[in-house]
Amino acid sequence: MTGSIATDHLMTFPGTFTEQFVEGQMENVSLSFLVDDLVQHRGGAGANMAYGMGLLGLTPVLVGAVGNDFDDYEAWLNRHGVDTASVHWSELKHTARFTCTTDSANNQIASFYSGAMAEASMIELAPVEKRVGTLDLVIVGPNDPTAMVQHTQECRDRGYAFMADPSQQLAWADGEMIRTLVDGAELLFTNEYEAALLKQKTGWSHAEVLDRVGTWVTTRAANGVRVERVGEETIEVIAVPETRPVEPTGGGDALRAGFVAARQWGLSLERATQVGSAVATAAVEVVGTQEYSLPRESFLQRFEAAFGAEAAAEVAPHLPHSPRNA
Repeated sequence: MTGSIATDHLMTFPGTFTEQFVEGQMENVSLSFLVDDLVQHRGGAGANMAYGMGLLGLTPVLVGAVGNDFDDYEAWLNRHGVDTASVHWSELKHTARFTCTTDSANNQIASFYSGAMAEASMIELAPVEKRVGTLDLVIVGPNDPTAMVQHTQECRDRGYAFMADPSQQLAWADGEMIRTLVDGAELLFTNEYEAALLKQKTGWSHAEVLDRVGTWVTTRAANGVRVERVGEETIEVIAVPETRPVEPTGGGDALRAGFVAARQWGLSLERATQVGSAVATAAVEVVGTQEYSLPRESFLQRFEAAFGAEAAAEVAPHLPHSPRNA
């Protein structure tokens, strides 16, 4: 599991951002939002996904770069089943920081300081394989751009199956880099906006993207998830309904964690997508990307209500009876 490791500083704005915009003045934006609260949480796409997989009983190997302020965070991840022995510690920089403000319509404005993440390109995957054994799937998540390209190329060179999850990095990456990150991926994850951006920047059509990946998973927020493969029927899975207020940060990472875990269990694409949807909903009902838990019985009850008894019966044998979810 390669990707960013960061601390999140999350704020809530009681109005909407769009109310503050002045028509005709968008080239000279100078805005300040008075927020209701500020909370600090552990985050980073790589760590978020690893946390979710740990809750589901896997022992994901986290690969990324951190600063010397990582001690408490590392203990937290270890306690939740994450192997951090391949994390690179910077001697000069702090762990990356993500700052995000969410308005009343769940729109977000965010900034990201890379910090130690800039050293992720110093990490190679071969020593990880030597330490832990066969790498079943390498997730190339949002990270230092150079590191993402290097990890992807090393996967190709060494024959590791990999999942492309360029996510936020699509916004500034050029077409050549995006093509490098996506071509040959066993799995490709995007949301709807990222899917459109990917096609625009690469010049590939929808069909051409599908020809270059094994499975393309597109998340669509409240509209659920779409899964596509060449020559097969499209799978559509609903979003599990929320029962509490939603804070969307980290929902996509949780969905990916649930999907990958279920595929590692040997479940079908449809069932894996359903697991991902259920985990994502649990994640967005709390503030913070690693503050949710997945108690076995309540998770299964909710899963059955959304997808039926047969689906729940398939998932049940794989869910851990684990203190990680306490």
